[in-house]
Amino acid sequence: MIELSFENKLETLNGTNKLDIYYFSNFLSKKKSDLLYKKLYNEIPWQKYQIKIFGKTYDQPRLTSFHSIGDKNYDYSQIGIKSNLMTKDLKYLLNQIHGRTDYRFNSVLLNLYRDGMDSNGWHSDNEPELGNDPKIASITLGEERFFHIKHRKIKSLRFKILLKHGSLLLMGEKSQTEWVHQIPKTKKKIKPRINLTYRYIY
Repeated sequence: MIELSFENKLETLNGTNKLDIYYFSNFLSKKKSDLLYKKLYNEIPWQKYQIKIFGKTYDQPRLTSFHSIGDKNYDYSQIGIKSNLMTKDLKYLLNQIHGRTDYRFNSVLLNLYRDGMDSNGWHSDNEPELGNDPKIASITLGEERFFHIKHRKIKSLRFKILLKHGSLLLMGEKSQTEWVHQIPKTKKKIKPRINLTYRYIY
């Protein structure tokens, strides 16, 4: 797997296949990132959800909270996820994202990775309510974690990116229809990470 180190825009071409990603390592200042991390960690109504895999029920290996403008509903992995209104801090981050891109979002799914054993397996954010070609804006607060992404069909197209505290990763066209991604487990002793994934729900 190739480790990518880039700023702003990455386009990996292989014939007609393109990985359309924009990365801003210093999207937020350290002072602002530290403040938001502390507030969100303590104030967000984190929930523990369960998922079914091959008929067996397991706790999700992370905590989750979903917030939206206009009380949108979101369902993934057959989870009846609770909907919350978007807070002042979440709206602030949304406005900061809208200042960097033409993509528009109205909701955010937050994940709290409590340690290295919390993870998110291979998946795409491609639920029907996200439309035909979803775009995702991902903000990292707290511990750095590697983000892995691979093409659905071409095995040689596999990459990993180190997502830093206060960074923004924009996943553009075809990122959810032709690619899958994950946050793998790590045996290293690490501190918690908050990931905010903004999206548009129709």
